[in-house]
Amino acid sequence: MSPIYLILALLVLAIVLFATEKLPVDVVGILLVIALVMTQVLTVQEGLAGFGNDIIITIGGLFILVGGLVKTGIVDLIGRRLHRVAGGNEFVLTALIMTVAAISASVLKNTTTTAMFLPVVIGLAAKAKIAPSKLLMPLAFGAILGGSCTLIGTSTNLAVSGAIVRYGQPPLSMFELTSVGILVFAVGMIYMLFVGRLLLPNRGGGESLTDSYSIREYISELLVLPNSRLVGKTLGESNINTELDLNVLGIIRDGKKLVSPRAGELVEVADLLIVEGKLEDILRVKEEVGLEIKPDFKLNDGVLESGSIELFEVMVMRESQLVGQTLKALRFRQYYDLTVLAINRHGETLISKLSSVPLKFGDVLLVQGRRQDIEPLVVNGQMILLEDVSATGPRVEKRKWAIAAFLLFLSLSLMGVVFGINIPLAVCVLTGVLLLLGTKTVRYAEMYSLIDFRLLVLIACMMSFGVAMEKTGADVFLAGLIQTYFSQYGSMAVLAGFFLLTVALTQPMSNQAAALVVLPVAVKTALALGLNPRTFIVAVTYAASFSFITPLEPACVLVYTPGRYRFMDFVKIGTILTIIVFVTAMIFVPIFWPL
Repeated sequence: MSPIYLILALLVLAIVLFATEKLPVDVVGILLVIALVMTQVLTVQEGLAGFGNDIIITIGGLFILVGGLVKTGIVDLIGRRLHRVAGGNEFVLTALIMTVAAISASVLKNTTTTAMFLPVVIGLAAKAKIAPSKLLMPLAFGAILGGSCTLIGTSTNLAVSGAIVRYGQPPLSMFELTSVGILVFAVGMIYMLFVGRLLLPNRGGGESLTDSYSIREYISELLVLPNSRLVGKTLGESNINTELDLNVLGIIRDGKKLVSPRAGELVEVADLLIVEGKLEDILRVKEEVGLEIKPDFKLNDGVLESGSIELFEVMVMRESQLVGQTLKALRFRQYYDLTVLAINRHGETLISKLSSVPLKFGDVLLVQGRRQDIEPLVVNGQMILLEDVSATGPRVEKRKWAIAAFLLFLSLSLMGVVFGINIPLAVCVLTGVLLLLGTKTVRYAEMYSLIDFRLLVLIACMMSFGVAMEKTGADVFLAGLIQTYFSQYGSMAVLAGFFLLTVALTQPMSNQAAALVVLPVAVKTALALGLNPRTFIVAVTYAASFSFITPLEPACVLVYTPGRYRFMDFVKIGTILTIIVFVTAMIFVPIFWPL
């Protein structure tokens, strides 16, 4: 097989694997490098050269700098001020949320910003008596738009900046994307305030958790009769969960309520067991174990809460170790002392057989338990607690050092522009990181947990794939095809085509992967047509960031379930926004980076 066709076949295979997400993106990248080396397209040194690029150190250091800002609760501090300014005015609150999210995302990345502000905005919606669906999509869209304004605003920008060095282009500077990014954000916010806001659904808010998860018909109160075989046994020995598929959530004994009882709790005569399960399983308990259904039982949140036992909504995060695991395999109740009552997955509530449901990123769990048992999962980044917890910002006393480290990095990186002293970006970043470590704003033990190593591996592998495309001439071949069929319509048509192609690819695959796949072809096409490759690089970078059409973008996934959105809500509102930002980018990108 011709080397060019081999590379194109691997490219198609990579796109399919990226799109289906059967394998993690970094694993796909590693498999690509292995394939290139095994087929002798690249030598071992060429295949692994991307891992030795200084941009890998730079991006890793930036993750730690951003982690310092997050650990000190700066985003939470900003969020607490919003309600004081906006009150209950939906228009003003939407404008403030989008603006603050955009500013924060420009330094914290859009996914991080959305995750940090999610519980804050839910709390703001409750205080202002506004449905969460009216505020959460603007939060995600504001963060995405703001993330396109700086080098570190999205992982995509960092990935592109690292990759373009291979094509003889200098890395993107910190604020190179800011000019057009601000214009696009302004246009996008105007659309969301005057059009998108009116199209947003009015869902969520005002309901109790038992109502919003519709679990009333699944929870009943059972009276333990004198002849019941459960009398004198512990809950663990009675096997109610395994034999009858019922989950005991509480016991009422002599008028006193015991919520979330432990497995060692003894069952006594006349106990009232609050159980969760399918209606048919509840109906057959009398003849099997001597239990009687209380017909006048009325469920509300208070029934399932008592003392330190509360109901919480928590969301499973993307990097969580819980993803792909079942509650049974995790021994969730035994290990964490928490009971999962229901799972909301993109608007669908799962209640039965929860122990066998593999958890996914974006799942919202209705959990019964103690706050102190949930906090470790939240602190470790496994879950987000969907309530306003902004008053408990961590490491408040270290905020000044987090800001100082970031300003030190910015100052050193701008030395070349201001004083003509060029300091490598990797050195600028590492200097800021050393300040964070020296002041213990970021602790050494947690430093590496802040780095997204999957992204670093993906960038390094795709850089090697770019080398393979150049070495075999595959990039020139594809550029020649585009030049033949599209150049007759003019340079703007070619630029617009690459923009739309990148947007289309970001829907089924990750933004970073889409940008890195399109980038080498765009650069070669620009050179073949005698155009400025920087214009095409910037257009592809913006296009990869503007993913609004479906809720598959991580920032959108985070708000999908808490906002009670439907898939078509994003298609309807996001498609119009995509068209608007496309037109805006096509007007201003060639002005700031002439063709």
